[in-house]
Amino acid sequence: MSPRRKLSDARRRQILKAAVQVIAEKGLCDTGIKDVADQAGTSPALVIYYFGKKDILLAEALSFADEQFYARTAEAVAEMASARDRLVELVRCSCSVGEAEDDFDEWVLWLDLWARAPRDPDVARDRQALDQRWRTTIADIVREGQAAGEFVPVDAAAFALRLAALIDGLAILVVLQDPEVTRERMFDLCMDTCARELGFSWTPEDRAHLVRPHRHAASG
Repeated sequence: MSPRRKLSDARRRQILKAAVQVIAEKGLCDTGIKDVADQAGTSPALVIYYFGKKDILLAEALSFADEQFYARTAEAVAEMASARDRLVELVRCSCSVGEAEDDFDEWVLWLDLWARAPRDPDVARDRQALDQRWRTTIADIVREGQAAGEFVPVDAAAFALRLAALIDGLAILVVLQDPEVTRERMFDLCMDTCARELGFSWTPEDRAHLVRPHRHAASG
């Protein structure tokens, strides 16, 4: 890779990281190109050069945060010896259990993405690709567990769809600071569903042995 390309990729990453932070704080409608440029320490012209318009910036910022989430989660999951433990860790990371209470930038970006997807085919396409990747990740772990005799026979793809929808719905309530849905409660509800449908033992007390801090999905 040429020095110019390395510099270009580093600058683009810097802008995306800034976009995650600004959009999560202000919302897409109230975020201007200049806001992102100021946060990134660059010019509005450069932001426009890379992304063109805010909708594209939103989708790419979420893709950037998603890639960081997968990189972080893959590292954590790789340490787990069983499919059950990998699924638990995947759910734990998606619920951000053990992280700072104000550390949910990616969830807030998802709210903006969902709101715009019905009216923007490009955003809708990006939403579908991100969701499909997430469901496939869940389904693959379920199939590994079934092959190893850890999980009972279920339709892995259908289970992944149900679990992903449960995580999304509960995440909305966490972002809205619903007093009945903390991150820990979200995690417990998701794990109760996993244990019941896949046929393994799980109690809320098990969570105490799993919580450990992680960097946020958009950091680094």
